[in-house]
Amino acid sequence: MHYKEYGDLHKPLILLIHGGGVGGWMWDKQVQYFSDYHCVVPELIVNEANNTSNFSIEDCAKKLLSLIEEKAKNKRVIVVGFSLGAQIAIQMVSLKPQLIDDAIINSALVIPSPIAEKWIRPLIKLSFPLIKNKSFAKLQAKTLYVDQEYFEQYYQDSSKIKLDNLIKILQENMSFTIPYDFSKAKCNILVTVGEKEKSNMKKSAIQLVNSNSNCQGVVLSNIGHGVSLANPEFFNRFVEEWIKDGKIPDGEVIN
Repeated sequence: MHYKEYGDLHKPLILLIHGGGVGGWMWDKQVQYFSDYHCVVPELIVNEANNTSNFSIEDCAKKLLSLIEEKAKNKRVIVVGFSLGAQIAIQMVSLKPQLIDDAIINSALVIPSPIAEKWIRPLIKLSFPLIKNKSFAKLQAKTLYVDQEYFEQYYQDSSKIKLDNLIKILQENMSFTIPYDFSKAKCNILVTVGEKEKSNMKKSAIQLVNSNSNCQGVVLSNIGHGVSLANPEFFNRFVEEWIKDGKIPDGEVIN
């Protein structure tokens, strides 16, 4: 798996896993802020040549666990995931929780939608030509809080993806459920969801918190899908405060 490293290689490791439809660039503001940590940013999909329809959340989780084993060297390990990346983080702490000290799960869907799964392929085939349409891309980018600074990168990334790979990624995303061993994970886990997100996303956050006694959860006020891009200053601050002091960010606590 391709990845980039930033910061101080001798300090605790922060693994930042991007969501679907975006790339490692979504964490630019985080790697700048956490320059006194060892930040590792993987690319789940690099370019058209590497796009295959074999994508799987479990496979990504295993590769990233191997990367942690290679890079951590007995250091503290913090995993931060958004959306698809959050699902991968959940899979990681379920497979090898002993490798991870802290996990921040942002906007992870864990409630499958059988209807959505059934219609993914025909709907994506129908709408796929729109991916290369800049006006459509701007609408999609807006829902993820991708601003003008990153739009061109977002557009280039989304334009390169192959149809079969996009379908596979969405199928993995829409069918993901909480792994059985997630309940056994002993690391500290913070689950966040935006107040403006869809109800299934909020229900997913509740399920996660109730599935592991080490989970804490919070609904972030006035935020949709993508807090780290929507308000990077707020995101960076609450991540740092939670890592250092276990302080829960402002918002409605999930019980």
